[in-house]
Amino acid sequence: MLASWYDEQGPAADVLHVGELPDPVPGPGEVRVRITVSGVNPGDTKKRRGWLGSSMPFPRVIPHSDSAGVIDTVGAGVDARRVGQRVWVYGAQSYRPFGTAAQYTVVPADLAVPLPDHLSDELGASLGIPGITAHRTVFADGPVDGRLVLVHGVLGGVGSLAAQLAHWAGATVIATVRRTTDLDHVDPAVAHAVALDTGDPAAAIRSYAPRGVDRIIEVALSDNADLDNAVAANNAVIAAYATRADRTEVPFWPLLFNNVTLRLLGSDDFPAEAKRQAARDLTSAAAVGALTVDVCDRYPLDDITKAHDHVDTGGGHGRILLTIP
Repeated sequence: MLASWYDEQGPAADVLHVGELPDPVPGPGEVRVRITVSGVNPGDTKKRRGWLGSSMPFPRVIPHSDSAGVIDTVGAGVDARRVGQRVWVYGAQSYRPFGTAAQYTVVPADLAVPLPDHLSDELGASLGIPGITAHRTVFADGPVDGRLVLVHGVLGGVGSLAAQLAHWAGATVIATVRRTTDLDHVDPAVAHAVALDTGDPAAAIRSYAPRGVDRIIEVALSDNADLDNAVAANNAVIAAYATRADRTEVPFWPLLFNNVTLRLLGSDDFPAEAKRQAARDLTSAAAVGALTVDVCDRYPLDDITKAHDHVDTGGGHGRILLTIP
């Protein structure tokens, strides 16, 4: 099969290879997926770079965890009727060496989720890490029907899906963008938009949530801790999946007296049942048209270095995808 891989960590141009590797064979309980589209996530490029001192988990890594494609063969114990089924894949390179930057990937059968025929491969390949992370930020602390949910970074991969999931589940959503010029990119049918470069974003948020917000989906805790404190309702939850400063400061006593819960979320280690529920809900929401994704750019597998560089530099809003020949 044609695949990309790295045998050591470092800059994309130095360590990523593209060439032929043996076709993988599914073991018991596994399926093999012929991939059409592979999703590129910041976590994929961070693993390749050795971010935060991480080391090579395996001698050779085929990157990427997310994809869409068709099951072409199954291992022992898997229903043979799954052959030919369109699927979206998550977790392919989570604690596993060979991910989805290849013509084939092998995963446990439940990580290949049936993809309804009317949904695109591009959407399917965008539901894995960003979708499951978004689902966990929104629902880890219970239903949001009737709640006020604040989503920071709504134009990002996780933030966009979190806002759509919260809206789908009956919440009133308030969403932030960095710049006033980005406000027009937010769908008013999904969320009330607030720009962080306004004079008083807390007041703007409070105009939609006078008593405060119940859930805060946080992409930059180190930047927004004081703002979050200013708009959180009593007993609110701040669900943070990223920060800019490794040692992040928070206004401890004001948050404590407001009985705020700080939930930190690392997607590789979500409970297995939480991931399965997320997969079910993401598919259901997408099937009724409640989820869309913006694709920023597509690259052929041969240009995976450019795709990784694009993610590393944070250029543009939307999903970065690899098309697999």
